Amino acid sequence: MNTKSRARKIGFYLTLCFFTFFCNQTYGQDRINSRKITIEKLFELAIHNHPNLIVSASAVSIAQQKTEVAKLRRLPEISASASAFYLGDAALIDKDLSGSEKVPLPHFGNNYALEAKELIWKGGVVKNSIKASNLGEELAELDHKNEEQNIKILVLGYYLDLFKLKNQEAVYNQNIELAHKRLDLTEKLYKQGMITKNDVIRNQLQISELELAKEVIQNNRKILNDELIVALGLQEGTVIEPDDKLLDSRFQLADLASLKQDAYVSSPGLQLAAKETELLQTEKAITKSERSPALSVFAGNSLVKPITNVMPVIDKYMNTWNTGISLSYTISSVYTTGKKLKLNDLQIEKNEKYASALKQKTSVAVNTAYIKYNEAYSQRKTLEYNKALADENYRIIEKKYLNQLALIVDIMDASNSKLEAELKYTNAEINIVYAYYKLLKETGKI
Repeated sequence: MNTKSRARKIGFYLTLCFFTFFCNQTYGQDRINSRKITIEKLFELAIHNHPNLIVSASAVSIAQQKTEVAKLRRLPEISASASAFYLGDAALIDKDLSGSEKVPLPHFGNNYALEAKELIWKGGVVKNSIKASNLGEELAELDHKNEEQNIKILVLGYYLDLFKLKNQEAVYNQNIELAHKRLDLTEKLYKQGMITKNDVIRNQLQISELELAKEVIQNNRKILNDELIVALGLQEGTVIEPDDKLLDSRFQLADLASLKQDAYVSSPGLQLAAKETELLQTEKAITKSERSPALSVFAGNSLVKPITNVMPVIDKYMNTWNTGISLSYTISSVYTTGKKLKLNDLQIEKNEKYASALKQKTSVAVNTAYIKYNEAYSQRKTLEYNKALADENYRIIEKKYLNQLALIVDIMDASNSKLEAELKYTNAEINIVYAYYKLLKETGKI
């Protein structure tokens, strides 16, 4: 073997090794980036990483801190002050302002004071303020829970749509493969002079349309995948693969009356409405406390120099302390509190009406979801039957076409009917899953 042939052979082996390494690396990356996710994992990732839930979780933390701040009102208010000042000489002036006499004073002075004050009673305003903060904290938690349920059903919709697109792509692949086989057959028949060129063109046109439809599905799948990885906080480039075992699930439900009772108890929306009414009633109690006198205890200690309330002025510190109770009453509350209470009553009445309307709306939503759930099962049964009919119809038309007893238009129509029936049926099971979780969402148990 000459040098030139040996160099060519070495170059070929190096090229082959490079492509083998590259393909293995690409395959490994695809496997790393591809991730199969169950519904349970889907919900877990959404709860921990969805941007909206991160915001609502922060709102819960803020509400909790507000409660801690409200509790500080139980503690006494303590203040301390210190000052240093320059004191000028005094002047004694006659009654008729005709003359004055300068009185020298110590020039440098200091004042130190310490005071404590605590509210003992004012119609339960401190207790009710803390209660209002606690209710605000519970409202934030319920709002977060409600947002969790909304996000769960949202990402589930994305997830199941992704599942549908995956199934649709598989159906199109099968029909494209079938169309190519049919094209091979028509080309053979055309060469034998048994059919016209039109039949071959119609087959080629259908393959082109199927390929285009498949490309649209692939693009939509990529777009939906990108939206879902953002919602789940996954690494960019991750390819989400739905769990095929999901379609093997069997769901058990209670009767409609029990589902509605569960919704009345568990629905975050109804719980929010009830808690908001309780908060408004607490705010009314705080308003009532404005009519109550405020009883406080206080104590203080002061150290001041010089002593200027005697003549001559004494350049020494004077220490004094005091303690006692104080009673105050805002007289204007007699004519202002009534209107505030009227506003509280109107707000409570409005919220109670809203809660009643929301309960009716929840009942309708549960009823609708229950009907749609049962409808999904009926649809699956019907679509399975339709698919079998479409398959049988295509088989019969194809046989007739081969025997010159049917036109190319007939087999095209049969093919399109078969494709449509398969697309509908492949998503029937997925529709059952979504209908089930939608019903759970309406009952507040997703």
